[in-house]
Amino acid sequence: MVALEEQTVAGVRLEFFVIYFAKSKMTLRVPTSKATNTGMRHLSDPGSIQHIRRILGQPPHKGRGNWPRLAQQYEIKINSGDIVAIAEVMRDLHRRANSPDQSYAERRLYTAAVDRLSEEVALVSGMTEEEAGKELESLMTAEARRSA
Repeated sequence: MVALEEQTVAGVRLEFFVIYFAKSKMTLRVPTSKATNTGMRHLSDPGSIQHIRRILGQPPHKGRGNWPRLAQQYEIKINSGDIVAIAEVMRDLHRRANSPDQSYAERRLYTAAVDRLSEEVALVSGMTEEEAGKELESLMTAEARRSA
C-alpha cells in the first residue's frame, strides 16, 4: 500500500487504500469499506512462506481431466490470491527449462504463478523478486533431482 486517501465521490466522502504496482505501472484505489469484499488481504507471515516452500519441495500432482478444464482450475487458483493455491500451481506446472512438451498456455500460467508468488515472498523475506523467484524454482529443481 502506498497511502490512504480521502476523496468525494457522488457527494459522499470516502477513504481509499492507494496501491501502486511498479511492474505494471498501475495505481489501484480501493475503498477501505470494500477491501475485504474485493479480496484484499494482509501480507503473508513468515510461517506461511515456509509452508509454500515445503509445497514447492513436494513432487508435482498430475491433474485429472482435459487440459482446458485444468487450465481453468489453475487460472482460478492463481487469481484467488491464496499463496498456497498459487504454490500448488507453480509446483504442478514446473518443467525443466526449455521442455519441449510444455505448451504456451502452460508456460503462461506457470509464469503468472511464479510472478505472483515471488512478489509476495520477496516482500515478506526482504529480498528482490528475482532472488525470490530463483529460490522458489530451486526448491522444485531439487525435488526433481531427488525423484529422478
